[in-house]
Amino acid sequence: MNGIAWDDLRIFLAIARVGSLGGAGRQLGLSQPTMGRRLRALEQAVGRPLVHRGPAGFTLSEDGEQVLAHAERMEEEALAFERRLAGRSSALQGRLRVASSDWFGLHVLTPLCAQFARQHPLVQVELLTDARLLTLARREADLAFRIRPFDEPGVVQRRLLRLDYGLYAAAGSPAAAAPLPERGTGLAVITLDGAYRDFPDAQWLRATLPEAHTVFASNNRDAQARMCSAGLGAAVLPERLAAAYPGLQRLQPPTEPPGRDLWMGYHEDLRPTARLQALVQLVVQTLGAP
Repeated sequence: MNGIAWDDLRIFLAIARVGSLGGAGRQLGLSQPTMGRRLRALEQAVGRPLVHRGPAGFTLSEDGEQVLAHAERMEEEALAFERRLAGRSSALQGRLRVASSDWFGLHVLTPLCAQFARQHPLVQVELLTDARLLTLARREADLAFRIRPFDEPGVVQRRLLRLDYGLYAAAGSPAAAAPLPERGTGLAVITLDGAYRDFPDAQWLRATLPEAHTVFASNNRDAQARMCSAGLGAAVLPERLAAAYPGLQRLQPPTEPPGRDLWMGYHEDLRPTARLQALVQLVVQTLGAP
């Protein structure tokens, strides 16, 4: 395996994980032809095919599985080295990648990032609102906010705050104009799409208002809030999100929807990083639970 470039192995790792040139290229910011060319160069350097190309995408050959194991170990060492170098930075400058859900990033973190940018203009904050749980060990994000504890090794985490939820409808809409019907008979509701039907608030909605009919579903909380504000139906929303829509009215169901804990975490190798700790301090001061 002489003459193998780490960049080609990094591309191979992305292809192996995603299963396609296009998807891996989007992750790395490279074109599909470039991905294919670099994969062929790696296969030529190894001297054997590393993937099988089929209609469903790429699967690894036996040799590809062996290369993958070596490449993952190399990646782990390279990332650890990168994190430790970043962790030694005492300068309040450089890039910080922050990951959160869409609505929390837009309505809660963006104002905090604006305040942080005024205090530390040499720090570039990148806010990533992604449904995927980005990996802190790979530095897909430096700081992440989630509604469940982190299970990655080496993550420093804390419970930041409690997110309370409520049932809302647009003021003056049919859903808000009359008492809430028992079991939700005749009530139009807005909820999460099928991929998130097991979320606690979606389960609560089905159990509390089983005869309500869904008129709109989305994995995007802000989209739900906008449709609710437009008078389409009632929706379970985080209180902090509902507060961004003054026209919403809180309804009085027989029980309140369940809340969620919000967790903040970063990799322990980045603990000494001054710019990270400055942002963590601002977040805790502004949002943190006592």
